[in-house]
Amino acid sequence: MLKAYIVDDEPLARDELKYLLIRSKEVEILGESDCIEDAMADITALEPDLVFLDIELAEDNGLSLAKQLVKLDPNPAIVFATAYDDYALQAFELNAVDYILKPFDESRIQKTLEKIKKMQKIGNEDPPSHPVMSNDRNGKIAILVDERIVLLIYEDILYLESSEGKCTIKTIEQEYIVSDALVVLEKKLNKAQFFRVHRSFIVNLDHIIEIEPWFNSTYNLIMKDGSKVSVSRTYVKELKQLLGF
Repeated sequence: MLKAYIVDDEPLARDELKYLLIRSKEVEILGESDCIEDAMADITALEPDLVFLDIELAEDNGLSLAKQLVKLDPNPAIVFATAYDDYALQAFELNAVDYILKPFDESRIQKTLEKIKKMQKIGNEDPPSHPVMSNDRNGKIAILVDERIVLLIYEDILYLESSEGKCTIKTIEQEYIVSDALVVLEKKLNKAQFFRVHRSFIVNLDHIIEIEPWFNSTYNLIMKDGSKVSVSRTYVKELKQLLGF
């Protein structure tokens, strides 16, 4: 059963959505809130599978909450549930899984639930094996990019990021997008040099130049190129031990 949290400043809208979700018999409502601060605290503690999020809130904009939610580990699926269709592009730039309009339609919500269940099923399956090779003796990893095999030197890799089923390998000079899952690449890397700091990120420890405290006892890593990588709570303790801070 899916576990959901609702963020909406309209009590009637929350009640309507709760009724339809409970009626589906596929969702457990963990909680609800009408403001971003309370919602963030609850969602961090309760770890729902999905969050139904209104955009036009009385004192804030739901998009700002969505930007915080994507940094959580585990991060919930986000479904924007709003009376406005003006924010659809921004919503999907934040990797929202769906965008539904008020007044809510029961069949439309059912389609959303089916989509999320399908995504969960895919996420739980073992990733397919692809031709990714490594050679610890010379510190290189071979990746398949556009039907070409590219050899990357470990020292040139800043970090690896997983997003939308693909992996981006960011190097000092450029970035490469490959179809291999992050877990597949992780097995090919030098474990003394690379460390997973988030479900979506693996970093080269040699290229961390600063550690920035962040929300809810988490951290951002400032990399050599100035980019920021989020550290989730799951990996904070081990990272502290590894780097001695």
